[in-house]
Amino acid sequence: MNTIIKKTPHVCGGNARIRNTRIPVWSLVSFHQQGAPDEYLLINYPGLNQEDLEAAWSYYKEHPEEIDQIIADEEDDD
Repeated sequence: MNTIIKKTPHVCGGNARIRNTRIPVWSLVSFHQQGAPDEYLLINYPGLNQEDLEAAWSYYKEHPEEIDQIIADEEDDD
């Protein structure tokens, strides 16, 4: 796992997140799947940079089942 993506028990439910933030990868992927471009995400998450987003997209490519399951679980909770 690259150093941008972190998994820590009890932080963001132990899910993959960006660096030392509480921004989960699944959330960024979900917005991206809904059509949000990188520029929108960078404006709305000012603590992130393009490298962070690239790390999130890369993590998703390597772990699609994990992220898709979290997104589905979150949708079920709504």
